[in-house]
Amino acid sequence: MSTNDSPIHDSVGRASSWVPSDREVERIAQRKVIARKRIAVATLSSVLVLGALIIAIVTSPGFRVVQETFFDVSYGRAVLHIVARGLVTNIMLTIIASIVIGIFAMTLALLRTSRSAALTPFRILATAYVDIFRGVPLLLVILLIGFGVPALRIHGLTSSVLVLGTVAVVMTYSAYVAEVLRSGILSVHPSQRAAARSLGLSQSQTLRFVVLPQAIKRVIPPLLNDLVALLKDTGLVSILGVIDAVRAAQIDASRTFNYTPYVVASLLFLCITIPLTRYTDRTLLRSIARQNAQGAA
Repeated sequence: MSTNDSPIHDSVGRASSWVPSDREVERIAQRKVIARKRIAVATLSSVLVLGALIIAIVTSPGFRVVQETFFDVSYGRAVLHIVARGLVTNIMLTIIASIVIGIFAMTLALLRTSRSAALTPFRILATAYVDIFRGVPLLLVILLIGFGVPALRIHGLTSSVLVLGTVAVVMTYSAYVAEVLRSGILSVHPSQRAAARSLGLSQSQTLRFVVLPQAIKRVIPPLLNDLVALLKDTGLVSILGVIDAVRAAQIDASRTFNYTPYVVASLLFLCITIPLTRYTDRTLLRSIARQNAQGAA
């Protein structure tokens, strides 16, 4: 701090206020000028790029046809409530699937990170499960489960396409989430386990009270990303006939050969996914700041 950056003391010697030096005032003014220049440059470049893109689209020969086929505002308002009602199905499916995925994926992650010799066959099965369902596209899993299970004609098995579609989504996403959780568990330093065991905690208590809280906190941002992807991929169950937002849009579009309902469905999904994405970004930044603060300490 400069010699002029000194506090002014009152009659009893306590610092009552702080007056920056002339150099500090000059630095603050320079920072404000630089910030204004950066904002001006960013605004100008954005206007130029976006303006050129909009002009290129609007002046294209087929713009009027595209506008009437994809962006019919009056038709979009007419089908909005129908598509929104289908979106409720996507949201419900996402909530139910995320709960089941969390339980199943945690089980897989714990099996894969277990060191018990007695759990070796289960560890092998968990590894095979993760490898298979991470490698097979979700669309194929939905088709295999949705059409294959009813074809078995096993008494007691449901033939509900909504349930079967949810099962297929759970089976696939559990493999992805299990790997995220496993990476979080493995990221906890072994010294944490050693310290917990030295305090008298058992293996299960160490895992419950020491390892898992740290692991879950570290993988919250990627888990939120998986939640956003899960919400979008629930639209794939529409191929089984589930009336969700995508299927509702498809039904209306097939009647009029106007694809505005698809755009309406996309906008409704964006109304949910964009806030979730921004929240994920904020969570990630807070996590990075917290790790940097711990490293500095």
